[in-house]
Amino acid sequence: MPVPGGTFARSYDGVDYLDRNYPATVSDFYLDKYEITVGRFRAFVNAGMGTQASPPRDGTGAHPKIPGSGWSSAWDTRLPPDTAALKNALECFAHRSWTNTAGSNENKAINCLDWYTAFAFCAWDGGRLATEAEWNYAASGGSEHRYYPWSEPATSTTIDDSYAVYCGGTCSLQDVGSKSPKGDGKWGQADLGGNAWEWTLDWDPVQYPMPCHDCAAVVAGSYRAFRSGSNDELAPTLRSATRHVYYPEHRGNIGARCARTP
Repeated sequence: MPVPGGTFARSYDGVDYLDRNYPATVSDFYLDKYEITVGRFRAFVNAGMGTQASPPRDGTGAHPKIPGSGWSSAWDTRLPPDTAALKNALECFAHRSWTNTAGSNENKAINCLDWYTAFAFCAWDGGRLATEAEWNYAASGGSEHRYYPWSEPATSTTIDDSYAVYCGGTCSLQDVGSKSPKGDGKWGQADLGGNAWEWTLDWDPVQYPMPCHDCAAVVAGSYRAFRSGSNDELAPTLRSATRHVYYPEHRGNIGARCARTP
């Protein structure tokens, strides 16, 4: 779905996060309406992708305006060696959504993705991981700086189970878009708050890259940034301004959604 570009303050919401010292400008881009589902990911697995035997080509999945943002062949060994190992990795905890045969979870968000596998999927799907600035911009409604992706007015702190999949209601992963349209962001993306965490492109920098015009932290670090909150998190983690970071090899209640360049 198209997201018109603009300028906003990263991780600012006018309520809890009040630091406007990190402005960013993003160009027009597309951000998928839904998180990657089990069904979409199954096609990737069935194609033999996401493994050391079939890694992305060097440089694919790049943001065209950000040098060094594409796949690096140095990451090939970070992928599972073969499809059997990938399927095993997708069973990372008791509440994983993956099943080895198609069933009732096909429209649920895929979780148990590490950063490398998420990147590989989006590159295969003709897209890329959103930069952290792009993701934050979409969730914030751009310069509206929405508290939650659905907040109208922007400073509204209203949240309940009718807006998001989180641990204020069922606490269980649900089909993508199950809270649409009530819980959608300004440009129609579903589940920007809750359901599954979502990896972004960026490494976790000491501070946000400045200045930022279509920027991302692409210099190697220890952690990658992810956003959104998940079905087993409490309300504060679903705020548009909230960010988390962890090792890119981590598999947990984390998935992704793909961005695309017009």
